[in-house]
Amino acid sequence: MTVSFGLQGSALSAFGPKLGAAPGSDGWRTPEQLVGFGFRGWITGYQTGDIGCWERVWQVYTDALGPNAAKVAVGELSVWAKAVKAGARRQVQVGPIESCTFCRDECLAISMIAASQHKTCPAMRACAFALIESSLIEEVVHHSDCLAITMRSLDKVLSPNWIVNATALVDPCVQHPH
Repeated sequence: MTVSFGLQGSALSAFGPKLGAAPGSDGWRTPEQLVGFGFRGWITGYQTGDIGCWERVWQVYTDALGPNAAKVAVGELSVWAKAVKAGARRQVQVGPIESCTFCRDECLAISMIAASQHKTCPAMRACAFALIESSLIEEVVHHSDCLAITMRSLDKVLSPNWIVNATALVDPCVQHPH
């Protein structure tokens, strides 16, 4: 199934643009790849209990940022992913650790960080709602902002092209209690 996210100038294949190199290779250093792969690895680790996923994320971040910066970034990433998992009314979907594309939920996660960095709060909040399917988004939004600020401080600014129209991904027939 392919869905158009309305990414400005970007074609999506199976939700995420083709990223070329395999996750964790030397080619995975763009801000979008770091956020998407980090989110994937951290959520997978929470869902499976396999800390190898977290170790893999740590290695990718260390290779891209160096150990000191990776410690800060992975710390913020882990708190954000935990808030997403805790706030979600359903199981968050992530792609296989080796996948070179991002799925819908991973794209929403990347979009949240991009929207925060580019000060598009309504888009970030819409992505948070679409991702966790709950109106209780404040903690997720707060930790998204923290990760976005951290990534920006490390000169890892995501492209505004990753900011999606999340309202198109919300089923208006689904009712969510506050």
